[in-house]
Amino acid sequence: MYESYQSDSGKKSECPPDKIIFDQERGEYICIETGEVIEDRIIDTGPEWRAFTPEERERRSRAGSPLSPAMQDIGLATVIDYRNRDASGKKLDLKRKMEYARMRKWQVRTKIQNTVDRNLAQANAELQRLSTILGLPKEVQEQAAMIYRKAVERGLVRGRAIESVIAATIYAACRIMKTPRTLDEIAKYTKGGRKELARCYRLLWKELNWKELGVELPKPDPIFYVPRIVSTLGLSGTVEATAKEILQKIKDSGIGAGKDPAGIAAAAVYIATLLSDEKRTQKEIAVVAGVTEVTVRNRYKELVKMLNLNLPLS
Repeated sequence: MYESYQSDSGKKSECPPDKIIFDQERGEYICIETGEVIEDRIIDTGPEWRAFTPEERERRSRAGSPLSPAMQDIGLATVIDYRNRDASGKKLDLKRKMEYARMRKWQVRTKIQNTVDRNLAQANAELQRLSTILGLPKEVQEQAAMIYRKAVERGLVRGRAIESVIAATIYAACRIMKTPRTLDEIAKYTKGGRKELARCYRLLWKELNWKELGVELPKPDPIFYVPRIVSTLGLSGTVEATAKEILQKIKDSGIGAGKDPAGIAAAAVYIATLLSDEKRTQKEIAVVAGVTEVTVRNRYKELVKMLNLNLPLS
């Protein structure tokens, strides 16, 4: 004997649960074995609108934007838009515009209530600026924001330039998310310069509890820089595969200890272009990789000697 099925309204049925289906058109629970209507007039808890594509469904949703650590209030507060239009898209009259402008002003003021809020507001503005210039994806921005919030909690920001600390969190986030950005690239757009950026990064690396953040700060891997160099120079997939193969061979050799990973990646790409007959000059590759031509030449000589390649040492 099957166990009795009980609907939300309390009505019982002897039909097996796996034989009971829901008819969306009629709003009824029906047993497909006996034809019994177990419950009818079911309340539809779904939206009153229809959508035929994922984009249309997302556009009509009223759930609000997702939470984001890259925002000062993490996206929890209501935002008064600057478009000055009502829910139907019509323009507001002058009186309404002035009212909303006043409310918008007070909303901005109430967000910043103490020094921490003020610090986060400035930091988020700087994070957005650097992320836009560097072309960083949203995931990297959010990771950097999380690291910065932890740094504020630990008191690591006190007495240091917000710009330099944010730049250091961006570099750490790029390392974690395997997005190839060098210290020099980031330092180019900060007033503190490379030395201050490196100092702030070392501070974060020593003082933050990375396990608490749920991430691991990996060592810089030259392989991550290869796709960017190859795509920028318009090289083929063969060059990319050859360069990665070269870097994989020298991974455990210790040749890259203390050296710029971008320089090693650039040298590997240069060797790959010679082997694949898609020649590019050392200068071209150095510019794209963000290193000097001398660095590419020195790393190139080291790799050629180590791999015993029949290539000129120049």
